[in-house]
Amino acid sequence: MSEVFRTTRRVEFCETDMAGIAHFANFYIYMEQAEHELFRTLGLELINRQDDGTVISWPRVSASCSFNAPARFEDVLDVSVFVKRIGVKSVTFGIEFHRGETRIAHGQLKTVCCHFGGDEEMKSIKIPGEYRSQLEQYV
Repeated sequence: MSEVFRTTRRVEFCETDMAGIAHFANFYIYMEQAEHELFRTLGLELINRQDDGTVISWPRVSASCSFNAPARFEDVLDVSVFVKRIGVKSVTFGIEFHRGETRIAHGQLKTVCCHFGGDEEMKSIKIPGEYRSQLEQYV
């Protein structure tokens, strides 16, 4: 059975509209924050600076989120992150938000492992072995 990374996120006042409902755009930030927390928990760097001054990082190539119920100021959301797919160069994360038993929203992020810096442009690369082995437990 594959693992699911779980964390929580409280809806802050500054993230809500005049009705006290979390603005939809914040869910994209919540998804990215949950992905970053997963990487940190696994001891992986999202921005991996190389000795030659170049960087390996994970830009997003697609993001989507669908909404099922409103999240309101002070709601504590249970956030679940899992890996839907690991390709040669990309990872697609599935993310779900719940308040208790109620599913608030669900979405996905597709990221591509890239090398950039120096004189060359950003270029997609194979996912390094240490990243792949850590992320595979969440497939």
